Amino acid sequence: MCGIVGYVGESSAAPIIVEGLRRLEYRGYDSAGIAVHDGHGVQVVRALGKLRVLAKVLEDRPLAGTTGIGHTRWATHGRPSEENAHPHVAGPVAVVHNGIIENHRALRQELARAGVAFSSDTDTEIIAHLVHRELQAGAAGLLDAVRRAVARLSGAYAIAVLGRDEPGVIVAARQGSPLVIGCGEGEMLCGSDIPALLSHTQQMVFLEDGDVAELRAGGLRVLGADAKPALRPRRHIDWSPVMAERGGYKHFMLKEIHEQPEAVAATLRGRLDLDASSVHPSEIGLGPEAAGALRRVYLVACGTSFHAALVGRYWLESIAQVPTVVELGSEVRYRGALFFPDDLVVAVSQSGETADTIAAVQTAKAAGARVLAVANVLDSAIPRLAHGSLYTRAGPEIGVASTKCFTAQLAALLLLAVYLGRSRGVLPAERAAEILQALCEVPSQMHDLLGDADYVRAVATRLVHARHVLFLGRGLSFPIALEGALKLKEISYVHAEGYAAGEMKHGPIALIEPELPVVVICPQDAAYDKTLSNIQEVRAREGPVVALATKGDESMHDLSEHIIWIPRAPDVVLPLLTVVPLQLLAYYVADRKGHDVDQPRNLAKTVTVE
Repeated sequence: MCGIVGYVGESSAAPIIVEGLRRLEYRGYDSAGIAVHDGHGVQVVRALGKLRVLAKVLEDRPLAGTTGIGHTRWATHGRPSEENAHPHVAGPVAVVHNGIIENHRALRQELARAGVAFSSDTDTEIIAHLVHRELQAGAAGLLDAVRRAVARLSGAYAIAVLGRDEPGVIVAARQGSPLVIGCGEGEMLCGSDIPALLSHTQQMVFLEDGDVAELRAGGLRVLGADAKPALRPRRHIDWSPVMAERGGYKHFMLKEIHEQPEAVAATLRGRLDLDASSVHPSEIGLGPEAAGALRRVYLVACGTSFHAALVGRYWLESIAQVPTVVELGSEVRYRGALFFPDDLVVAVSQSGETADTIAAVQTAKAAGARVLAVANVLDSAIPRLAHGSLYTRAGPEIGVASTKCFTAQLAALLLLAVYLGRSRGVLPAERAAEILQALCEVPSQMHDLLGDADYVRAVATRLVHARHVLFLGRGLSFPIALEGALKLKEISYVHAEGYAAGEMKHGPIALIEPELPVVVICPQDAAYDKTLSNIQEVRAREGPVVALATKGDESMHDLSEHIIWIPRAPDVVLPLLTVVPLQLLAYYVADRKGHDVDQPRNLAKTVTVE
């Protein structure tokens, strides 16, 4: 959830590190710090608050040197404060760290008995002291000391380390937390995520769990979990630095909402054959015979990805006719979920690094299930663990509240449902062709929806002062109601709940009153008549209704105070369309309230701790 950036090369390190950290602000943080080797020793500057506070301190106390590490901290062990901010120092060693060291109490007690005095409440400081002790014990340099130290750690970590006695060297290590190496011309970088490095290189190396790496301006050396030299391939990342900029939009979130037509188109590109009514995502690693033998599909996800998985369940059961379970990643390990060798476990995660989903994948693999990753970040942890991967190709998503990754996930899951349906022999070619044709038309229809953004902004002004909002939907619209509520609450801080419309009479109807706006997703689909009845129940109790309705549905004028029109489309693709105005609605409410839309309070883009 925190951010790491490291640089070693010929340029001044501090400005490069701070700029890289700015590109990781979406991950969430409460303090920041930087350490630079000035040729004689390691100098550290830390500050509580946003990066602009650190930047101001650096103006007064500039750090000179061409090797450095930086960090943005999201508090886990110890309150947000300057003394708990990273980097942490022990003797000649400075360390930045993402993740949680699960055996930190035992290690802290051991170090305290040995006379170590701690200056922070963090688990990270323990790592610095362990590395220092290994150097004192005769380790053959910083790389060897870090390798020995991390062997004593339990839990998840990504670390970058500087040593006073080795100028021009950064040592990095990872276990269960993301860390990427950027390979430039005469310079090397490391970071928690790709956008931090893109302005310097598109050549990336993805470390594997257990790796310890030594970065020098002239190259990279990696030791694997077995302490032997390991060759990790360079990958070209086709994201451009411009893709990680706002491009004239007020916020990244608004830009990413408008990028959804291309994100969906990119997810479909090269994966379907309309003439043959077939889908051929070869990377999923599941042939027709294996698809036919599936007993069950198990979708595992968290947050917004969980809502995509809920939509995927409808598609997998109706199109592929395979029993499907959806579960929150955070619940899988702790309730003793059962997996079998003839299960397909689909792990959905935009970052590919979600800690709870990783744990669920590990549990499923241990039981012999086949695992498929649906992720946006190339070579991230979950795709590496999985037997196959279906990348969403949405490009970098910087806003904490996911938008384009969600709709790209929907497109990928619908492709999977069609692939399994055809492979299992339960989906006729004619029906497959209809679904795929409808899916191909979605990007154009999204463009039309985005053209009505000004009207959605006008509707949003009516919700700015609401304290509570209820979202209702049936069938495929129910998960979209959940997602609409999540978007509103996470960036506008308005209490919002998504409900299956049929459940309204089982409790939520007690809340209906003139001060409670009710957003109802009511396209002319299979559940249309039933949803109309729910709208009438809300209106009978003087509840104000904002309806998402199919263009031309005249009956809505008498039932709704505000109508947001949705293009007419087959039921099967409606979730990709109905969610777009709900994203805009949440965005405009939050912006009107003056909130930091891209970095909502207490949240992080990539949740790498349980």
